[in-house]
Amino acid sequence: MEVVIEKQYPVSAGIPAAWAVLSDMHALATCMPGAQITEDIDATHFMGSVRVKVGPAVAAFAGTIEILALDAATHTLKMLGKGADKGGSSASMELTASLLPGENGHCVLAGHAAVIVNGKFAQFGGRMMNSVSDMILAQFAEVFSQKAQALQASAPGPAADAGAAPSPAAASPSAAAPSAPAAPVVATEFNALGLVWSLIKQFFAGLFGKKS
Repeated sequence: MEVVIEKQYPVSAGIPAAWAVLSDMHALATCMPGAQITEDIDATHFMGSVRVKVGPAVAAFAGTIEILALDAATHTLKMLGKGADKGGSSASMELTASLLPGENGHCVLAGHAAVIVNGKFAQFGGRMMNSVSDMILAQFAEVFSQKAQALQASAPGPAADAGAAPSPAAASPSAAAPSAPAAPVVATEFNALGLVWSLIKQFFAGLFGKKS
């Protein structure tokens, strides 16, 4: 079964900071719920895994990621991911993600993905898969935006770049003391049980919300 997804999400940072995240596969992987890079094969090929929690049970998918194109001029990433679990289900995704100018100095993350699913997950049907994809991608985009925003906030300001003399306040011992590093922004593990409950609530809300 194939599902095509086309989405745009606002990012609370400018293109330079967002591109730093989009072009770093390790940083990008931590935006996806339950995903991680397990091995760098070379500059464009990686091994990875995704964990999906269903109540007390955990399903683990292992696979490969290939960067097909990385264009800094257009701020575009094209990649192919393939994976399978021990139960015989498999999935592949070809993704094209681009950064577009947004409002107030921010940017927009635009993505086009073709997802092919085989095995037991294909039995859920296109409508369920679209709902699952929407929820996963919404969390991905939120964490991506947080990472880009944190990176932009930690970047040196124009004054620091220009080598400006520090202000008296900055020269004081208390001001010079380094602040504690911020905790890394990482997506939480995806819980499919919560997703199913959410879909059930949406179903009944739609059912009883219909006019007779």
